Amino acid sequence: MSSKRRPNGGTSNVTEAKAPHNTTMPNGPVNGIKVGSNGFSLWPSRVEHRITLSFSFNSSCENDPLKVIKVVASDGKTGEEFELAYTVTKVIGNGSFGVVFQAKLINSGDETAIKKVLQDKRFKNRELQIMRLVSHPNIVGLKAFFYSNGEKRDEVYLNLVLEYVPETVYRASRVYAKSKQTMPMLCIKLYMYQLFRSLAYIHSLGICHRDIKPQNLLLNPTTGVLKLCDFGSAKILVAGEPNVSYICSRYYRAPELIFGATNYTTNIDVWSTGCVMAELMLGQPLFPGESGIDQLVEIIKVLGTPTKEQIKTMNPNYMEHKFPQIKPHPFSKVFRARTPPEAIDLISRLLEYTPSNRLTAIEAMCHPFFDELRNPETRLPTGKELPKLFDFTEQELSIRDDLISQLVPQHAEAELKARGIDIHNFVPLTQSQMRATLD
Repeated sequence: MSSKRRPNGGTSNVTEAKAPHNTTMPNGPVNGIKVGSNGFSLWPSRVEHRITLSFSFNSSCENDPLKVIKVVASDGKTGEEFELAYTVTKVIGNGSFGVVFQAKLINSGDETAIKKVLQDKRFKNRELQIMRLVSHPNIVGLKAFFYSNGEKRDEVYLNLVLEYVPETVYRASRVYAKSKQTMPMLCIKLYMYQLFRSLAYIHSLGICHRDIKPQNLLLNPTTGVLKLCDFGSAKILVAGEPNVSYICSRYYRAPELIFGATNYTTNIDVWSTGCVMAELMLGQPLFPGESGIDQLVEIIKVLGTPTKEQIKTMNPNYMEHKFPQIKPHPFSKVFRARTPPEAIDLISRLLEYTPSNRLTAIEAMCHPFFDELRNPETRLPTGKELPKLFDFTEQELSIRDDLISQLVPQHAEAELKARGIDIHNFVPLTQSQMRATLD
């Protein structure tokens, strides 16, 4: 393993950085919030270790909401340069990766989010490369990007001008948890379906997100549209090429990552999605361990002790390790009594020890749990129509053309046909046509 650190996931010919941004290092300390019988309480634990970068965001421009900032930016897709003028509204996020501003574009009046990260000039920025590749209704769009100088000599920042989406699934779930209510099952179906759709798309390109969690699921509460964000840990996985195992945030890490596997697949995103779904149903994380060992214990409490065969599929180096023998705790007892059996069945097919036994994202979309969304009479809790869920592209339908009849409800066929897609005479794209490559 090379010791060279690559900030912000930049690509190079050296092995991946051991601790990409936005990930929690093992055995680190923290202060968190836990749901108890008396509601929320602060509990002492350990503080997360992060790669800490020094940022200076106190320039008069970025603190003055009336100050118009003009830069030369590049279009997010074409790369064509143009003048971008904006005003900064407020800081809406920050972390080891940098800072995110809410801003207003002068020409259009549109709200936008500008993610500002320190750029290592030796490497291309992988997040930028991937954001320029992807285009999907359930993935936050890259409008433009530009570079700016820092206060220190030779400091260069990459600024990603992103679509602005006002809420997150995390904050929406906290609202229900604090009022001791559960999120409506229709909302869970709607959000999880759109997440699976975004994953089916990026996985077909060969991209693994590697940091699926409620905080990275942006939400428009009016329309019900979900958009996956933060591709700072994302990577195009190549068979035979090793990847770092310490990736993905606490609570959502697949067991093969905890076991230190470096040959994992996009199935780690599916595990994380199962954890998110369970959290929305429970109102709290399903596997809230504070370290790798703690998390593994929490997983074993529910799934039972993995067999030698299952351990072999995760990391064969641990096959001789002695684990406490614990019987699985049925998912029907993990969740509330009136939980729909389809929900429990889907969760059980996502949270499998053996990575290849988990449903793929496209298979999950076809699960009966989502049948209500395919009913043309279904409406949002507000009475409004559901957002568009079946406006598939040729790329999406090519992922598993044998599942098209399950993916596309009859009422959605006409709209696809108007776009030149006849699902009854569909010729799928080849794998090589679908997969993405980076320069």
